[in-house]
Amino acid sequence: MKATNLSRTLLTRVLSFYFVLTFLVTCVQIGAEYVNTKDNIKKELLTIERTFSSSLTRAVWELNTQQAVDIAQGLVDIPTIKGIRVTDENNQVITQLGEVSNSTEYQLLNENDGYLHINSTSDGLFGHSFSLIFEFSGRTTKVGSVTLLSSNQVIFDRIEVGIYFLIGNAMVKTAALVFLFTIAFNKLLTNPLNELTEQINQFDVDDPEASKLHIINYENNELSVLQDSYNNLISELVRHKEELASAQLEVMSTNNKLDEQNLILEQEVARKTSSLSNTMLKMETQQRELLEQQTQLKAENLRRSNTEKTLTQTNKELKNSITELNKAQERLLEAEKMALLGSLSAEVTHEVNTPIGVSITSTSYLSDLLSFLKNDIQENKLSKKGLESFVEKAEQSLELQLNNLNRASDLISSYKQVAVDQTSDKIRQIDLVKYTHEIVNSLTPKIKKTNHVININCAEAVEVYCHAGAISQIFTNLIINSLKHGLENVDHGEINIEISKQNNTIHIRFSDNGIGVPEEQLDHIFEPFYTTKSGEGGTGLGTHIIHGLVVDTLNGKIEASSPEGQGLTFDISFDNMQ
Repeated sequence: MKATNLSRTLLTRVLSFYFVLTFLVTCVQIGAEYVNTKDNIKKELLTIERTFSSSLTRAVWELNTQQAVDIAQGLVDIPTIKGIRVTDENNQVITQLGEVSNSTEYQLLNENDGYLHINSTSDGLFGHSFSLIFEFSGRTTKVGSVTLLSSNQVIFDRIEVGIYFLIGNAMVKTAALVFLFTIAFNKLLTNPLNELTEQINQFDVDDPEASKLHIINYENNELSVLQDSYNNLISELVRHKEELASAQLEVMSTNNKLDEQNLILEQEVARKTSSLSNTMLKMETQQRELLEQQTQLKAENLRRSNTEKTLTQTNKELKNSITELNKAQERLLEAEKMALLGSLSAEVTHEVNTPIGVSITSTSYLSDLLSFLKNDIQENKLSKKGLESFVEKAEQSLELQLNNLNRASDLISSYKQVAVDQTSDKIRQIDLVKYTHEIVNSLTPKIKKTNHVININCAEAVEVYCHAGAISQIFTNLIINSLKHGLENVDHGEINIEISKQNNTIHIRFSDNGIGVPEEQLDHIFEPFYTTKSGEGGTGLGTHIIHGLVVDTLNGKIEASSPEGQGLTFDISFDNMQ
């Protein structure tokens, strides 16, 4: 099967996400430009109203139709206005110019600012309507109304250059990012991996020492760790090969000494046989028996020699196998712990993105409010109502930012302490109840996906001097074990953690209301690699890690029980180390 290029795969996924994000952000920016420009046009229509309403009112009041038509013609010549309609007090059309027809229907959306929704065969029209009020002798009379119309084409003409700039900016940044990522991936991943693979393929069985990896890598990363591990394996192979050669020399020396002893024995037997043959005839029979015994002794010596050699070799191979197995088990346990921590890191990062994204959005909204306030101040249009509205919205925005940033800070703080402890063997004093809450908070991304509840019960604070990292790993594995196994098919699960202290002994009772564990499986629950989900990604190391941390690290005891229909319970006890 053709191998997949890891660098290309990672680059493709990262850039795909960036392309989608850049496209969405650019669309949002274009939409914002459109809305902002449309609002500016509406403000221009209001300015035109304040400028020409008095002259149009007098022309309509004096029934000077020609003057009203001239004013309307002048307004239509303004680029912002695409059409105008002037009616009298009986709603009879005095004049209409531009993109206006009798079939056009108008619907007033907001009586305060006169904004219109227009149903017309001409798409993209919007406008502003206002009444013509004439004041005479302290009395006001409506003499008519005016409708000013604009269109989306005006908006597009204004933001056309901005749209091109946004698209060009996104394309330039995307091209630069593709170039930089390509260089970085080739330098940091593809080239070192190719060099590593080439040197491994040149492995020489007869001279392992010359097959060690020698890669020029100035950064201490995973490739450096892989190189060191491979070279250590080669060193171990060379050392075992030398020990085997030494053992073979010892066996050959022993066989030579045994041959010399056999030769001496044969000479002694021959001498005694020769002297006794002249003395008495009966000794001939004894001599033959002695020769037979000698033959049997040689065979027995040879058999014992072969057996000793076999046992020696088997014993050495067994010791090496046990050593390698212990090392592999330690590496596997450490990998399981780090995999769990890596999973938590990814989910905490995803969880933190939400409040930070809300804070960024709120900050952008506050920036827009400040821009509008600045424009109103510069145009001397700032009112008390507008200022109060700004203050109210700004307070809401700041409160939203503060709440979300505090939420992100709490989640990062809890995860930071738990992550540091899980990678450290440091012994320190902790408040066990408070620390347990921090561990549960760090697991919030996993818990929030379910309807389960975690209850921590303790009458008072429990100060304990112990391995904080062991406590963190124990609770993390227990909670994840319950979520993955015990509460997998439970809609509303419950996990109870009870903590107590008697004299110098800490007692922890961890239980859930899940499906529990059958009695025949409960006896194997702490065995390594024992899992009921071997085909679904289970490693069978979770409870084994818990048992090792409680017994070996904390010098404590752990027992598991699962009454039928009552879930699974772990009872843990250990002594304060201070």
